[in-house]
Amino acid sequence: MAHSLPTLNPPKTLNRNLKSINQPIFFLSQTSLPSKITKFKKYPSITMSSQHQNLVPHVALTNNDQHKEEVMTFIKNSISNCLSETHLHLTVPQLNSKIRGKVLNETSLWWFNKTQHITPNAVVSVPDRNVTIAKKCLVFPVEFVVRGYVTGSTDTSLWTVYNKGVRNYCGNHLPDGLVKNQKLTENILTPTTKAADHDVPVTPDEIVRRGLMTQADYDEVSRKAMSLFEFGQRVALDHGLILVDTKYEFGKGPDGQIYLIDEVHTPDSSRYWIAHSYQECFQNGLEPENIDKEFLRLWFKDHCNPYEDEVLPDAPEELVSELAWRYIFLFETITNSRFEMPGTKEPVNDRISRNVSQALSSLQQ
Repeated sequence: MAHSLPTLNPPKTLNRNLKSINQPIFFLSQTSLPSKITKFKKYPSITMSSQHQNLVPHVALTNNDQHKEEVMTFIKNSISNCLSETHLHLTVPQLNSKIRGKVLNETSLWWFNKTQHITPNAVVSVPDRNVTIAKKCLVFPVEFVVRGYVTGSTDTSLWTVYNKGVRNYCGNHLPDGLVKNQKLTENILTPTTKAADHDVPVTPDEIVRRGLMTQADYDEVSRKAMSLFEFGQRVALDHGLILVDTKYEFGKGPDGQIYLIDEVHTPDSSRYWIAHSYQECFQNGLEPENIDKEFLRLWFKDHCNPYEDEVLPDAPEELVSELAWRYIFLFETITNSRFEMPGTKEPVNDRISRNVSQALSSLQQ
């Protein structure tokens, strides 16, 4: 996927009458990284044993000191040039784009492609490595969170609520005696609804009773969510990783079909651990080696109240660089390919606007 994303070559003139385009919407991926440097606790680096490298060539591909040094150098040199906004609203009036990054877009696209046998997705085309054009869907107001382990640090995470004594969570009955980071006997679904500033756990019965989804739609989506997670776990383990938990979003298209939307199995929406060191870490009461943004959550938790503070501190540059490296590490490990660093000759803003304009022109024909 890193070197073979679909591209469009439409006419260069853009029809400015965009009102007729009512099906595709844009999932724009960009990264806005902070620049301030502050003191922070040291976090563990990702390491792989030589034995594990021999067993899993996918992981060995990314566990190369020289390669990591090259990637980290590129990341640090790029931080000051990252976009805080793309001004795509000038190209597409009333565009409401989501801000993420190239590596997240490509990771999600790889998984979208690999999971089509489980569920159709909303992807229409990929005019730019940072942009996905998707079908406009009526989004279900429920996030389908699937978990395989008792872990997490947020208010709605399984370990947080379990540690407070909750034993019936989102319709799941949990036994006494579980400890943090323990594997569940079976995967569970813990759906949430969106409130103004946080997620709210909800049971399947409540979802139907409140009219958030019909019983038929809920049954179909919950089956797809569990199947997606089980498939993701198998693929991750084949590549030396543990897919710990994730969230899925679904919507219904104009044709009445249910589609997987937003993103899938990215480190933004999922928690990943290194498989070979998990058991040792667990037995010694240590946090598993992770490739997601949990350590960034913990940093903010140590330095502020991310749910109540109006102004949040900027994360340190070193921490931001490490986070970017972990996201690239995950992409390369899962896809067994090198992540293509974005070019710097043309301003990203100009490139994205040009490619999106061309794609829109092609879709209108």
